[in-house]
Amino acid sequence: MTLVVVDADVLGRQRTGDETYVRNLLRTLPEPVAEAGLRLAAVTRHPELVPDGIHAVELATGSQELRMAWTLPRTLRRLGAALVHTQYAVPLLGPCPAVVTIHDLSFERGLMGRRDGLVFRRVVPRAARTAARVVTVSERTKADLVEHYGLAPERVVVTPNGVDPAFGPLRDGRNPASDTVQRAPYALSVGAIQERKNQLAALAAVQEVGLELVVVGPTKDARVAEQLRAGGARLEGYVSTERLAGLYRGAACLVQSSRYEGFGLPVVEAMASGTPVVTVPDPALLEVAGDAAVVVPASELADGIRRALAERDPLSAAGLRRARDFTWEATAHATVRVYLEALGR
Repeated sequence: MTLVVVDADVLGRQRTGDETYVRNLLRTLPEPVAEAGLRLAAVTRHPELVPDGIHAVELATGSQELRMAWTLPRTLRRLGAALVHTQYAVPLLGPCPAVVTIHDLSFERGLMGRRDGLVFRRVVPRAARTAARVVTVSERTKADLVEHYGLAPERVVVTPNGVDPAFGPLRDGRNPASDTVQRAPYALSVGAIQERKNQLAALAAVQEVGLELVVVGPTKDARVAEQLRAGGARLEGYVSTERLAGLYRGAACLVQSSRYEGFGLPVVEAMASGTPVVTVPDPALLEVAGDAAVVVPASELADGIRRALAERDPLSAAGLRRARDFTWEATAHATVRVYLEALGR
């Protein structure tokens, strides 16, 4: 059967949304892949994290440049891959067509660190223009890809992210993580600590309302992290999915204050947890939130939090309904349709 290889190098590397995407695709792809008459393999430095039933191929290379230029193409050739699915970059001189997922173009807007921004501005345009198909997670990012890189719209397929089954509302009033979560009433902010996520705006709003701010995500900007700590925010760092689920369930609300997003997984995860969402009107966040969140400008986040607290029950119900529209199973089936297109079937 025809072999599709997923580049799962992000597994186990605390890469937040990128890792969530690959982990859940691998969890849900086997059924639609088998129905399509395809085989599936995953190339990763952590084969123990690949779900059962998927051929795991260990590939550890210190240099990402060497990996994409030499070791990954060689591995694909050895495996007899008919198609490879990657994120942001495609192998140089790859032996087979590629499908590439590009989650957002924040680096094209100066919203990424200088070094990473330079790398992404070099490799992503090439990947977008040479891949057989480009997958993205929102109409907002599709529009960015068409605008920035001149891609034909029909080459870009939107497959929205889903909700990990770990995220759900309180059951019988019990939160399994309550012993470590509920020290004080808190609002939650989820995302890597950096200027783009604008957690300092969330902190100012939360302080005005009289709550604690809990921030979940790895530190990418030490200066922002220090300012958050100085302001009294509790920084949890990168946490397990189970811990994050408990934090969502225990939060008074989620505050998503990002300056730019490609999708906004925390919004749908919070909704699936029954937690009210306060968000700024970023186009991708609006796509995800629909009419089930409090939407306010960053300057009015405190008022948005007050409204979320006052309208908790109807917002929780609306969020739970909205979250049902986002499933990784649907994402997997749509992704397999992209694979078949790229294979000319």
